[in-house]
Amino acid sequence: MTSQSVQIFFVSRLGALLFLGGKILRFLFFFGFLLLLFTKTKVLAGYNINEVILFYFTFNLIDSATQMLFREVYRFRDYIVSDNFDLILVKPVNALFRSLFGWTDILDFLTLGPFILMIIYVMLKIPHLTVFNLISYIFLIINSLLIATSFHIIVLSLAILTTEIDHAIMIDRDIVGMGKIPIDVYTEPVRSLITFVLPVGIMMSFPVRAILGRLNPSLLLFSVIFSISLLIVSTRFWHYALNKYTSASS
Repeated sequence: MTSQSVQIFFVSRLGALLFLGGKILRFLFFFGFLLLLFTKTKVLAGYNINEVILFYFTFNLIDSATQMLFREVYRFRDYIVSDNFDLILVKPVNALFRSLFGWTDILDFLTLGPFILMIIYVMLKIPHLTVFNLISYIFLIINSLLIATSFHIIVLSLAILTTEIDHAIMIDRDIVGMGKIPIDVYTEPVRSLITFVLPVGIMMSFPVRAILGRLNPSLLLFSVIFSISLLIVSTRFWHYALNKYTSASS
């Protein structure tokens, strides 16, 4: 499926290049905004420029990996309204797996390498970096991808129940976009809301706080319990939606 999606992308090479160029420009504009911001101040919510940049690069790494893996979700509504989801259900492949991973965005994959290199470069500037903090950072990034998986399963389930998906996925992206900067800049109760209810903080801020040694071990345990619980809830919601699905023909 990945090979097929790559071939389709390069049918229109100009379109692929323009789309990739747009992604790069969007990244550079916000990065430039952060640099401009630090010409007027030395710290932002207690973080220096290198630490804030690490937040931004980590956000882009998780966001790009999510978009790369789950691009098929954006096309799922067409399967529902056109009756093609029936064809997925009768094939000898898990319908949830097919609906999540049926389309890999090669353009987002191309951006992962530069993001990883930039993250490593910024990490080298962190004083007193420990192995435990580095392992916690990697572990929490994987945990963030697990939460992102759960969100996309919920969106797929809503599409089955309501035939709508575009608004849900856009709202999800806008909320997650709040994690481009440290959530410490938000005042209460917004900070708690986007940490423990809408887990933007768990996804985007916890990994960086862990590598900086600013994350309480109890919050590390909480993030694991939260992600596993959310995955269980989302998969049960998916099965509930499948039970309600009657296909377009009926």
